[in-house]
Amino acid sequence: MPYRKLLTIQDISCVGQCSLTVALPILSAAGMETCILPSAVLSTHTAGFSGFTVRDLTEDMPGIAAHWKKENIRFDAVYTGYLGSKEQIGYVQDIVGSLRVPDGKLIVDPAMADNGRLYPAFDAAYVEEMKKLAFSADIILPNITEACFLTDLAYRESYDEGYIAALLDALTERGAKTIVLTGVAYDASHTGVAVREGGVTRYYEHRKIAKGCHGTGDVYAAAFVGALENGFDAYAAAVLAADYTVRCIEVTQGDASHWYGVKFELVLPEFIRMLGK
Repeated sequence: MPYRKLLTIQDISCVGQCSLTVALPILSAAGMETCILPSAVLSTHTAGFSGFTVRDLTEDMPGIAAHWKKENIRFDAVYTGYLGSKEQIGYVQDIVGSLRVPDGKLIVDPAMADNGRLYPAFDAAYVEEMKKLAFSADIILPNITEACFLTDLAYRESYDEGYIAALLDALTERGAKTIVLTGVAYDASHTGVAVREGGVTRYYEHRKIAKGCHGTGDVYAAAFVGALENGFDAYAAAVLAADYTVRCIEVTQGDASHWYGVKFELVLPEFIRMLGK
């Protein structure tokens, strides 16, 4: 594979394994030059820590992009995660339009909701802006809640294959090209991912580990992008990312002091082998 330059845009928590803290090493391990644009800097992530600091970087984003344009820097792919405001989404759209190479992919993780609700910082206006970004992407990686907000379909805690098919159809009708729908569980002991690519839907199921871990969605998305940019198709990348994420959770279990994330670093050698490197 050629040496590729990828840009990932999301926040960075200085402590706590999520967002850029996992994306940068995982994508680098996949063999790519990984460039970053932090949307905010936090002392820690916000799940379980108190008194954390936050520095919003919205005002810095246009100047950074302008400097890149001046230096004629271009990116072979762009991958977005958590974006803190609709203004940031607008800046990202400009960056994608002006700094991505013509055949480069845009991969969007519309990180804005879970368990049937938007994250506290977001509102309906944010959702409308995210729709513009998501439906312009080559690949989107929503969970079920995010898919519902993107399509205005009702959220269900329990569902069947027909409901998932309807969600995928609605996303496709609104402009989604390739969809990786995460967190699809048809029973209590399993979960998985439904992939719609080229009009074909495939589902990969694996065992569900009872105790959840913060940041696994970011681990999954970064591993998926790493596999995709190494020549895997969307379904194969989704399977690899799921297997890697499960292994990260497994090696973290039993350590009560490590409640804030997964020890993904310990599994990076396996990830590299999964990629065939």
